[in-house]
Amino acid sequence: MGRSLALLVLLSAIWSSPFVFIKIGVETVPPLTMTVGRVVLASVVLYAVLRWRRQSLPGGGRLWGMFIGLAVLGNALPFTLIAWGEERIDSGLAAILMAVMPLATVILTHFFTADERAGVAKVLGVAVGLAGVAFLVGTEALRGLGGDVWRQLGVAGAALSYAAAATLARRLPPLTPVVRTTAVMLCGCLVMIPLALAFERPWTLGPSTESVVSIVYLGLVPTALGTILYFRLISDAGATFVSFVNYLIPVLGVLWGFLFLDERVSVQALVSMAAILAGIAIATLRPRPARPSGYP
Repeated sequence: MGRSLALLVLLSAIWSSPFVFIKIGVETVPPLTMTVGRVVLASVVLYAVLRWRRQSLPGGGRLWGMFIGLAVLGNALPFTLIAWGEERIDSGLAAILMAVMPLATVILTHFFTADERAGVAKVLGVAVGLAGVAFLVGTEALRGLGGDVWRQLGVAGAALSYAAAATLARRLPPLTPVVRTTAVMLCGCLVMIPLALAFERPWTLGPSTESVVSIVYLGLVPTALGTILYFRLISDAGATFVSFVNYLIPVLGVLWGFLFLDERVSVQALVSMAAILAGIAIATLRPRPARPSGYP
């Protein structure tokens, strides 16, 4: 569990950065085109890694149907909804709204998986983690809620889409993370390129240098590398454990401000971080096996 927790923190660090870069990118690149840039760049890099490791893509229509479902639920839909939402709302509020995912994942995995039932520990862990996020956010940070309600609902919908993708990913057969990620990204290209061409005519755009740099970063780090780590964690620790990344994202946003923007870290942020980590620990508790009679 120690390695899984370390990977969870690393994934949270990677996935806490896109909200800032998306906010920069959507200034001159619309949401569908931005999503295409991310998945195309990630696909090229991942396929090169796949060939370098002398691995190949699997066959089977049913399996590729699952890859398409993951591409829609885990990439195309949430990437586009978050970018669309951040055209009007702050990146910090978008990150906060993603905390909906862990609760949704607990509910979905309870009904659609056989090995991740929602016991008392999971429900209590989700509640404690959500309370930590609420304490960090406070009423002042949530003051913007309701101003652009459809954009906010779009970001919350992205969180629900991620939860559904995490649940579906548990049903994949055993494949290496690189194979899974490459297949999903290629399917994402098939889904998103026609939509961007039809609705946004990307050849007419004039993106700024900042937007291009943002899309390159989003494709290489959060999309390609982040998705590889995501599939590794899904296999090792389960969908509910991975969903706690969305509790850590607001906390890491505070830490990024401290490290790179010289912002002050308040006692409120430290207490919140402790509550969030406690929630993760509680939700991942495993009951000890009963000892046989006479065990010393």
